[in-house]
Amino acid sequence: MLLLEKYQPAPPVPTQLLIELHYLPCLDYMTGLFQYDEVRIEAAEHYQKQSYRNRCYVLTANKVDALTVPVQQGTHKQLIRDVRVDNGQSWQDRHWRCLQAAYGKAPFFEYYAPYFEPVYRKSWTYLFDLNWELLTICLKLLGRSPAINLTDWYDKEPPAGIFDARSRIHPPNQVITYVFHHAAPYEQNFGREFVPNLSILDLLFCQGPRAVEWLT
Repeated sequence: MLLLEKYQPAPPVPTQLLIELHYLPCLDYMTGLFQYDEVRIEAAEHYQKQSYRNRCYVLTANKVDALTVPVQQGTHKQLIRDVRVDNGQSWQDRHWRCLQAAYGKAPFFEYYAPYFEPVYRKSWTYLFDLNWELLTICLKLLGRSPAINLTDWYDKEPPAGIFDARSRIHPPNQVITYVFHHAAPYEQNFGREFVPNLSILDLLFCQGPRAVEWLT
């Protein structure tokens, strides 16, 4: 019996990534997308508070700032595609002003800003649709086009060949707990001390076309 167990075939190497949808994802998330040609976005999960699903982090002149999209009645019992944006709060003006202040003088802000500004001038009903639009823009600017599909139901234990990264990338994660990304310093717009794993916007605005080098 021990010999049979010893020579059991190794499990198949995952060829697809299963992951939830984030708001302006961090570098750990985007690095994961670069490692797979096929990606499944979890569209049947329940919403989780205090996660990247409705927040991102950017570097301003004074600190790392959290940009949070307010949602209506965001509870663990809500399906992610049913979570509505709370447009009673002026979050869009706040986010865009923050991005302008943080990256207005970054080398590639003028080039990339026209892709993102219209998103903040549009009224969004659902968080999922907002995140999907922003992810689509980011992948386009990075020249990356994996085959992306949305899940139709929640599969607690995905079949072999799928790497399940759902809920593994959290805001509190430190460098040693990143799932995909190996943090390498690049020149940021502010500060002498490098801040890793910020929103993909930090890398795009600061490094432009070279951003891909930090994700591959």
